[in-house]
Amino acid sequence: MASQTTQFKLNTGQQIPAVGFGTWQDAGEQEAAVTAALSAGYRHIDTARIYGTEPAVGKALAKSGIPRSELFIVTKLWNNSHHPDDVEAALDASLKDLGLDYLDLYLMHWPSAFKRGDALVPKDANGKTQTGDTDYVDTWKAMEKTLKSGKTKAIGISNFSKAEIERLIKESSVVPAAHQVELHPWLQQKDFMKFHDSKGIHVTQYSPFGNQNAIYGSDLGKLMDDPTLVEIGKKYGKNGAQVALAWGVNHGYSVIPKSKTPKRIADNLAGDFKLTSEELSRIDGIDKKIRFNDPSASFGYNFYADLDGKK
Repeated sequence: MASQTTQFKLNTGQQIPAVGFGTWQDAGEQEAAVTAALSAGYRHIDTARIYGTEPAVGKALAKSGIPRSELFIVTKLWNNSHHPDDVEAALDASLKDLGLDYLDLYLMHWPSAFKRGDALVPKDANGKTQTGDTDYVDTWKAMEKTLKSGKTKAIGISNFSKAEIERLIKESSVVPAAHQVELHPWLQQKDFMKFHDSKGIHVTQYSPFGNQNAIYGSDLGKLMDDPTLVEIGKKYGKNGAQVALAWGVNHGYSVIPKSKTPKRIADNLAGDFKLTSEELSRIDGIDKKIRFNDPSASFGYNFYADLDGKK
């Protein structure tokens, strides 16, 4: 059985396991997948309100019998609950579905607000997403209060630009503990990563395999088949996917691969292994500055304005 090894320290003093388990998509299969992940040795589980997978994650956690203190659970505030008056209720709903009293890390999923209400993606008569007018700094200040209540141990962000983070830090009192971003060997964002380091903000990589997900469709071939990754993997008896994860872990990032297959779930956890500085440099050299996830058009908000990979 694989077991969790590398952990990173957040600016709160908490330890976050380097390899987490992502639960985006396939809501009906997540209880079994999370159960398999916990059995394999994962202790860091990542979900979000919009994924619809919090109840399945909660059932798997309850069945596991693993002490709460050994788990690191992350979920995310969705865009329809950005108004300061809605944040605590949204958090409470997530906690209820997860069967938990507190979160280890609560993230603002996007800097953009949607119209307030029950609709997760509110649309107007023409099918266009209805945006809200809540400023993300005001949302963040409401999230800061959840630290005082003990319902969250740490708060963070996801999908922010550098300018948005700078403004958030300047206009609030809590520096984000973590930032979850699209990051992989084809989108390395080296300067942006140095910026996080300078501010003491931990980085979690989503889509650590780049365009492996069919939703991204690409004529580039798959990142995990990149010859550099495959060749380095041969030395360690690892595949390209595991080397892609190791690249992140060796740089100090946590990674949240997802899978429904027990073998692949276990294989991903084994992506936590040491690479030499020369091997890391070789992977650093395959950056294509390609971003696969940018919903700016559908969300009515210009994301990643000052970042690599912005089209």
